[in-house]
Amino acid sequence: MKYTLIKADSIDKLVKKVNKASGVVIVEGGNDKINRAALENKKVDVLLGPEKGKKRDHTHYRNSGLNQVLCKLANKNNIAIGFDFNDVLYAKERYKLERYIILGRMMQNVRFCRKYKVKMYVFDFSNERNKEELRSFCFVIGMTPGEAKKAVSLNL
Repeated sequence: MKYTLIKADSIDKLVKKVNKASGVVIVEGGNDKINRAALENKKVDVLLGPEKGKKRDHTHYRNSGLNQVLCKLANKNNIAIGFDFNDVLYAKERYKLERYIILGRMMQNVRFCRKYKVKMYVFDFSNERNKEELRSFCFVIGMTPGEAKKAVSLNL
């Protein structure tokens, strides 16, 4: 299956790249404005890693990149949320964040997606992991066995 991975640092560039893209359109998230713009665009199929970003967590809640408004938008526009296994594996090298921070944010995003009935997928772009390893990762971030089976089923 053909896919297009889009990484943009502004909303204008994101819209231009999404309009030119073909196949499954995957937008790499991180910035709150980019996350929202991607979820408002009906041509986007997957928002990958909304928890990426250099934002600090607050005292009483995490800045996981998703909230109830964004999840309702994702459900309405039929956009899935993607979790990248390599983000956890190489956490310190890429984002200067500890693994436990990224795992906690992913766990919160899984709860949001479950509550608002948003599809979830797990990706390993290096293709070094088999489906059983990715399914185990799904269990770690809080998915049920049924959700884990659906999350790993997307073949790119």
